[in-house]
This record gives sequence, C-alpha cells and structure tokens, in this order.
Amino acid sequence: MSFREFQMWVKYRHQYGNLNPMMRMEWGAALVASVLANVNRGKDDPPFRISDFAPHIGEPAVSLEDAMKTWI
Repeated sequence: MSFREFQMWVKYRHQYGNLNPMMRMEWGAALVASVLANVNRGKDDPPFRISDFAPHIGEPAVSLEDAMKTWI
C-alpha cells in the first residue's frame, strides 16, 4: 500500500468511521434504544445518549466552555 493510498483510507475512516460491522451494528442498536428511552422518559429526567447503550462507543470529550455552562 502506498503512502497516498494510506492517507485516503485514513480520510475515509475519519469521515465514515470504523469498518468493523459489529461496531456499526452496536451503534445502530444503541441509537434505536436511546430514541425509545428518550421518547418514554419522564419530563424531569435527563436525556439518554447513544453512549449510554453502547459500551464500546466512547463518549466525546467535553470542552471547557461547555463544562463551564453546566456549572452555572
């Protein structure tokens, strides 16, 4: 594999994610579960995230500005 081809694959993975079909299936199932949970949650309950239902999907890091907004 040439370096140019490697760079194209890296760009593809950054845009479309991992090529592992099980991870894609886990993400899809977690998406459905989070939507169903959010539809049926109480008014005062916090919303569910996809990462709540997918143990292998990491939650994105919170920026300092976003963290400061939640503190107030």
